Amino acid sequence: YHQCERIGQLFKETNGYVYINLQFASYVNDILTILLGFSCFFGTIKSIKLLRFNQRFCLFIETLRYARAELISFSMMFSIIFIAFLSLFYLLFSGKISSCSSLLDTARMLFEITLMKFDAHELIEASAFLGPFCFSLFIILVIFICMSMFVSIINDSFRLARENVDPHNQQIFSFILKKFQRWTGTLIDFN
Repeated sequence: YHQCERIGQLFKETNGYVYINLQFASYVNDILTILLGFSCFFGTIKSIKLLRFNQRFCLFIETLRYARAELISFSMMFSIIFIAFLSLFYLLFSGKISSCSSLLDTARMLFEITLMKFDAHELIEASAFLGPFCFSLFIILVIFICMSMFVSIINDSFRLARENVDPHNQQIFSFILKKFQRWTGTLIDFN
C-alpha cells in the first residue's frame, strides 16, 4: 500500500515525467503472490481433512496409496523420457523454430504436444524429415505408451482399492461419538 502511495505521489508531483523504479513494487508483488499460493495450498490441505468421511474420497486416497510406489517409478521414467525429448527438440530446432528458442519454451511446446494442442506445421517447415520423425516418435512414446502405462497403473490400483474397501466404515460413528463425549464431558482423554 505504501509503495502505491509513493508511486502515485511521485507521478502526481512530476506529471509522469520522471523515471519511477518499480523494482521494489514488483518484488513485493512477487512475495505476496508466493504467500497467497502457500495460503491456498494449506487451506486446501485443511479442507481435505473434511472429506475423509466421503466414501469416494476414501477410495481415491486408497487408490493413490496402492499406486504410490509404481507412480514414483513411473514419474522417474517419464522424467527421463521427457528430458531426453526436451534435449532432442532443443538441439535440433532451437535455431529454426521460435517455440524451441529456450529450454523453457521447448518444454512448453512439448507439453502442448502432450495435450494435442500443437500445430506440427512448424516442425515440418523446419526439417522435412527430422520434424515429422521426432514429432511421431514423441507422440508414440509419450502419448501412447507412457500415458497408457499411467492409466493402467491407476486402473490396477483402483481395482485393488475397490476390492479392499471396508463397507462398514465405523470412522464416522466413532468421530461423532467422540465429539458427543467431549461435549458432554464423559470422554477421558489420556493424552
